[in-house]
Amino acid sequence: MEYEPDFSIGGFGDGPGPEDRANAAAALGSALVREAAALAQAAAGLRACLPGPTDAGPLSDVRRARAVAQAASDAAMRAALLLEAADLLGQDDAADRLKRAAERAGLPVASLIPALRAAALALPTDDGSARIAASIMAQELAFALAG
Repeated sequence: MEYEPDFSIGGFGDGPGPEDRANAAAALGSALVREAAALAQAAAGLRACLPGPTDAGPLSDVRRARAVAQAASDAAMRAALLLEAADLLGQDDAADRLKRAAERAGLPVASLIPALRAAALALPTDDGSARIAASIMAQELAFALAG
C-alpha cells in the first residue's frame, strides 16, 4: 500500500482555496529565489578564493582548490535548480520536470528538498492561508521528489 498524504484541514472545508494556492506559489517562489541567491552568493565566494593560474603552491593546494571548485559548482547548480523550481511551482508536472532537470545537472533531486522546506518556513508574507497552502505545496512537492 502506497502512502498518500492527507492534507485536508478538519472542520475548515477542503483546505486552502485556489487563490490561497496561487498566493502560496508566488510567496514560495519568492522564497526559493532568495534561497537560490544565497547559494549563488556562496558559489561566488568560493570561486573568489580559488588560486589564479599564476599563483604558485604545493600539490595540496591543487587538491584543495579542486574541492573548492567542486563545492562552488555544486552550489551554483543547486541555485539554478531552485530557480527552476520557483518557475515550476503550481504546475502539475513540476516534480517530473525538476527530476529531469536534476538528472541533467547530475545532482540528486533529493538535494532540493531541504531548500524547498526552508523556503516554506521563510515566506515573505503574513497571509496565514497562503502560509498553510505553501507548506502543503512544499510538502507535496517534496513527497513527489522523494518518491
